[in-house]
Amino acid sequence: MKKDVENFISEIEQRNSHEPEFMQAVREVSETVIPYIVSQKIYHGKNILMRMVEPERVLMFRVNWVDDKGEIRVNRGYRVQMNSAIGPYKGGLRFHPSVNLSILKFLAFEQVFKNSLTTLPMGGGKGGSDFDPKGKSDGEIMRFCQSFMTELFRYIGPNTDIPAGDIGVGGREIGYMFGQYKKLKKEFTGVLTGKGLSWGGSLIRPEATGYGTVYFAENMLNHVKNSVKGKTVVISGSGNVAQFAAEKCNQLSAKVITLSDSSGFIHDVDGINTEKLSYVMDLKNNKRGRISEYVKKFPKAKFYKNKTPWQVPCDIALPCATQNELNANDAEILINNGCICISEGANMPCSPEAIFVFRKNKILFAPGKASNAGGVAVSGLEMAQNSLRYSWTREEVDNKLKDIMLDIHNSCITHGLEKGHVNYEKGANIAGFIKVADAMLAQGVV
Repeated sequence: MKKDVENFISEIEQRNSHEPEFMQAVREVSETVIPYIVSQKIYHGKNILMRMVEPERVLMFRVNWVDDKGEIRVNRGYRVQMNSAIGPYKGGLRFHPSVNLSILKFLAFEQVFKNSLTTLPMGGGKGGSDFDPKGKSDGEIMRFCQSFMTELFRYIGPNTDIPAGDIGVGGREIGYMFGQYKKLKKEFTGVLTGKGLSWGGSLIRPEATGYGTVYFAENMLNHVKNSVKGKTVVISGSGNVAQFAAEKCNQLSAKVITLSDSSGFIHDVDGINTEKLSYVMDLKNNKRGRISEYVKKFPKAKFYKNKTPWQVPCDIALPCATQNELNANDAEILINNGCICISEGANMPCSPEAIFVFRKNKILFAPGKASNAGGVAVSGLEMAQNSLRYSWTREEVDNKLKDIMLDIHNSCITHGLEKGHVNYEKGANIAGFIKVADAMLAQGVV
């Protein structure tokens, strides 16, 4: 079986040798899905996984825009339309200098499985640009978003491809892109999710990824007769996902003691309560400040420059920043310090070596395709509300999100139970694969 996996990886690597993030995601899925495929006559010999790892379409385009000084700037835009077997492409747009084809293919591939797990009819895609919103004026961001959408609008639509936000793309950017799409198409449709409440958005969409990450951790702990309540939680990041993961932890009576950004992390032994979290939200969302400023407002806390928070003792770790932020050494330190549960809020934030450490020690570990699926799940609910021309209450959406995260958790148990321990990575990969593979088989070789 190991030889089958390595042969498959070798073949994919020949085509994608310059795409390390994408190959990491493919390897992680292959190690659990290929043994399952071999054991199932319906899938064996159909090259299903080979077809899944090849995008249906990759779009790459130039984005010209004019800065406040009147200078013409040029960025590169992308959209990876990975798989549409169970529904229109669905996945975020990321604006960040690190964006390249490898990162977007890895995110799009993960999105296929993530969207399948939600049980909603959504295929997988991802896109973005190497444009950096940091330090740009609202006018510059508007002009960039309008130029970006002027090219992208040809390839998306409410029944074709429905982008959302991601790193660097929040409500402001979604608004500018939606306005340009509406102008170009001369129609008001639910082509983007993450919209403002007054023009087609859904309640708790901003909160959904962070909330869902904590709901999944609670489901894992409940399964072993435990709970988030009273636990000490270490969170990385201080953006949208981290903020609302912290908020949900507070609501469930846990104590969050860290947040971070690219400059370092803050450690508040007294806990980042509602008042302190409100300060962080204002600092990061409105003032575009750095997390180091937290200690000026709350001097009992400490700031650790250019460090990550994984050496801080905790019960639960929620990596909510970026890919490969938590390595094997971090994983060992977390376990030695008493951590019992890791739930990924970001996409692939734990390195393969870190995941191996968690597996070896049978620590509760939730891969992002399962634990951070709450964001795209509520995006799917936003699409449903747009189709109905109707809005659900906050409580209705939150209850639907809880149910979806519980369904994902139960699917992971069904396919990942191993001698009394749940391999959530294996369970998520197989459960996500089955739905997409069945649809691909039914639709023929297309």
